[in-house]
Amino acid sequence: MFLIDADFRSDTVTRPSAEMLAAMHAAPVGDDVLGDDPTVKSLESNAAERFGMEAGLFCPSGTMTNQIAINVHCRPGDEVICSSLAHIYNYEGGGVAFNSGVQVRSGGDAYGRIFPDDIHRLVQPEMDVHAAPSRLVVVENTANKGGGTSLGLPLLHELHAAAKSHGLAYHLDGARVFNAIVREGDRTEDYRFFDSISICLSKGLGAPVGSVLLGSRDFIAQAKRVRKRFGGGMRQAGYLAAAGLYALAHHVDRLVEDHEKAAEIDQWLSQLDYVLERKPCETNMVLFRIEASGGAPALQSHLAALGIRIIAMDREWLRIVTHRDVTSAHMEALHDGLRSFQP
Repeated sequence: MFLIDADFRSDTVTRPSAEMLAAMHAAPVGDDVLGDDPTVKSLESNAAERFGMEAGLFCPSGTMTNQIAINVHCRPGDEVICSSLAHIYNYEGGGVAFNSGVQVRSGGDAYGRIFPDDIHRLVQPEMDVHAAPSRLVVVENTANKGGGTSLGLPLLHELHAAAKSHGLAYHLDGARVFNAIVREGDRTEDYRFFDSISICLSKGLGAPVGSVLLGSRDFIAQAKRVRKRFGGGMRQAGYLAAAGLYALAHHVDRLVEDHEKAAEIDQWLSQLDYVLERKPCETNMVLFRIEASGGAPALQSHLAALGIRIIAMDREWLRIVTHRDVTSAHMEALHDGLRSFQP
């Protein structure tokens, strides 16, 4: 029996297109640690200009760009405020503590959003020697564990005002910020009010590796030292940076196709009796909770036997992610697989 290979686990599973590979092959390169890789420089300046920031720093991953930002903004013993569902809190291996000696105070809703009232409630009194000093607010847009939630510029501006009212730095984990931008019809330069921004190139944009950290020239100068300390300096990194440049030029607008496919899957799930709950589907993710004797892994195993891969977030919740490598055949197979499941 022929099994289709339909991978809905994450948008990180995308592979470079032939055109992207050609751009990588043709890239002029140097030694980025020594500061003379022209393609890396081009990517960093391109990304910074798009978001209205002064400078950028190319890194191997979004986890590294987030961790560098936290390390530059904070000192050991400080505190970061974020959503209880935030990637930096749940999925970065305890890096806030291990890398920077920083702890987290969290709040917000079930969709990965925090609100100004959360900041006002969670911020520590500056003069209280018993409390860890609050130094940084981190928001994630879109919110992965919230179901791909787009926070929207109005809320992001309100959070900025709340953070600044307490003298806190403000960082954007923009792992999927282009999904939010496409959904909302925003401009990238609308995000310039952040103190630092991490943008990922290897998710919906389809590059094989890499994220860019954006900020002021002074911030990026400090970040470059931390990148070296974390072991993130790469040599002929221009081959990877070329993929990022191609992705920024050619793969942003097409994200709407991923959103449409996710919305279609969400509609299918709304018609299945074993699906108990779905988080709002706003971008390219579908998070849903099922009732089955074997829990979420039962559906995961059923689909895997058909050549369809999805992620079980826990015993009940599952995640389906659409991306540029999802074909109509993959969608049809998923549709049939969901309908044939017997809980």
